[in-house]
Amino acid sequence: MTSEYVPSTPVAPRRSTELGGEEALALLGSVSLGRIVFTRHALPTIRPVNHILDDGAVIIRTHEGAALTSRTQKAGDPGVVVAYEADSIDPDTHLGWSVVVTGYARPVTDRADLTRYQTLLRPWVDRTMDCAIRIVPDLITGVRLTEAQPSTVV
Repeated sequence: MTSEYVPSTPVAPRRSTELGGEEALALLGSVSLGRIVFTRHALPTIRPVNHILDDGAVIIRTHEGAALTSRTQKAGDPGVVVAYEADSIDPDTHLGWSVVVTGYARPVTDRADLTRYQTLLRPWVDRTMDCAIRIVPDLITGVRLTEAQPSTVV
């Protein structure tokens, strides 16, 4: 089976506008799927996951033995630095937004919180997800992609 390269339809230039932290978090909370970036064996690793926001923190569920779970459970460790990215960009128009949250990922150890997250956040993979990770943002960045205004030649 061969696949033929089909070039995408060109779109006009886009204007990128920086988002404030509150707006970026609101947009992040409006979608349920994102990507978590962490290091594994000193190399960047990216995993698609679903999430919820809880009091400004990003919550994801994972399982015992997962690379990120084992990294966050080291005794005395303040957490693992991660980046979490989510977006909503139209594939045809290239309009939309992208948000990145950077912070420390720590395991959720409070049983009441863990039970609540198990109710609120249903993993989309067919696997037992008995752990939860909380990412407390230290840095929130985001951009909105809009149509660029035609420049006026003087």
